[in-house]
Parts: sequence; C-alpha cells; structure tokens
Amino acid sequence: MKPTARLRELLASDPLLLAPGAYDGFTARLVEQAGFPVVYMTGAGTAAAHGYPDYGLVTMSEMVATAATMARSVAIPVIADADTGYGNELNVTRTVREYEACGVAGIHIEDQVTPKRCGHLDGKDVVPRDVFLANIRAAVSARRDPDFLIIARSDAGAVEGLDEAIARVNLALAAGANMAFVEATRTLEEISAVPKRVTGPCLLNIVPGGKTPPITMLQAQEMGYRLAIFPGLLLMALISAGDEALRTLKVTGKPPAIPMDAQVGTAFRRMGSTEWDALRTKFQSATPVSDGTTT
Repeated sequence: MKPTARLRELLASDPLLLAPGAYDGFTARLVEQAGFPVVYMTGAGTAAAHGYPDYGLVTMSEMVATAATMARSVAIPVIADADTGYGNELNVTRTVREYEACGVAGIHIEDQVTPKRCGHLDGKDVVPRDVFLANIRAAVSARRDPDFLIIARSDAGAVEGLDEAIARVNLALAAGANMAFVEATRTLEEISAVPKRVTGPCLLNIVPGGKTPPITMLQAQEMGYRLAIFPGLLLMALISAGDEALRTLKVTGKPPAIPMDAQVGTAFRRMGSTEWDALRTKFQSATPVSDGTTT
C-alpha cells in the first residue's frame, strides 16, 4: 500500500493518530521502531539540525531533502512541515510536487508571512485571507495522487483571534484541503472549540512549554481530534541527554556509561546494518539461471 493510502486508512480508523516529530533518517527510524504508525517531519527540528532557530531560514529544497531522507528510511507514512509553501501559488505548486515526488504522504501549509517563525513564539503575522486560500487551492491542484494529504494550518489565532483562524481553515477545507490545523490554541476551551466548529478533521499540535496548555491524548480524542503531532519530543530529549553526557565528560574526563542497547553494534543494527551485511556477500559468487547465463 502506498504511504498516502496508508495514511488515509489510519486517519479513518477510530483511535487518535499520534505522530512524534523527527528531523532525519535516524530519528524517523526511532519513531518507527517504537511502534508508531506515522512520523511527523518537524520544521523546527529540521531547522535545528541545520543549526538555525525556527525562523523560516531553511529553504524549500533543504526541507524536501530532509523529507526524502526520512521517507526512504522508514516504511511508515511521513507527514511533513511545508511552512508557508515558500512563496506564491507558483512556489506552492512546486513545493507540493517536490514533497509528493520524494515519497511523503502529506504536508501542511500555513498562512504566516515569510519569513515565518515557530507557531508558539510571539511576534507572528499572517498573510491576507485570500492569499492563504489561493495557496491552498494551488496545493490541492498540484498534487498528482488524490490521497496526498493537504493540511491547512492557520496561525491567525495569535494575530486576529480564534474566530478568524477557524474561519480560515473552514474556507481552506471548502477549497479542497483535507485537514485543519489551528495553531497555538491558548486554553482548554479553545482546544475544545476547534473540532466543534471546524467542518473537517482536525490536527492538534502538542508543544510542551508552548502556547497550548497540557492535555491528555484521551482528552484530545474525546474532543474530536484525529491527529496529534509532537514536533519537539525527540529534539528536546536529545538536548537534555546531550547536555548531560557532555557535562559528565567535562567534569569527570570520562564519557558516561553506555547501556547495552546503545552499544555500537546494536545501534548500527537499528539503522539496518543486518540488511547491509547480507549484501556484502550476496553478489560475490555467480549463480546459474535457467537461460544458461549467470547472476
């Protein structure tokens, strides 16, 4: 089954779909090996992997390259951050085609001005409503696979209020988007209001320490959300663990003890070394085939 069709199938099932954030092939494999059925390519994590804050500094080509690496590293569907679509309708058209061609199952496109910034930071601004809707129409028209998921994200809540954000995503759904993403809801009442007032399936962004208050996944499911993403889950864990390992080395002069499941060989096996080891010798001897030639 194609990743796009598989993602549609997962979204049609009963449980809330959880998509931890990853930003390279390694972290994408961690998500898959943990048993999650889908992985989210975080723009903030991708920016961090390039050495930048989430300020719209990573280009479309760099984002697509990361998405391609993740898509070829795992068998589960990848949903990717496509920021603002990187320009007008022409740029959005190319953006959709590039992401689709590299094997991801869906993307979200937002209504921030360029350069954008993390949805949970202050100081955001959004494009006019008609500009956002034109970009969504272009995205819908550009896809070649009708199962490729177009998620319409609005950051207008922080600028013009929740009513405007909901109005924007409803218009985007009417224009052909498949899912709504109202970013940075600020209270439990706002979180609850979104699925009630939006005329299609909704995504919830879980950012501990961000604008949105803590919520359990059971609560989110009962409110009616279909997809929850966790962009900073692995990134924040890496920062914490990395700082501690470096502190230990600096203070003691020795690296921290490594658990058995993090030994070199074990770590490489998690990245597929067993498959590659089999290829080392597979082609070293010729095997006759039925037509008399050898392979």
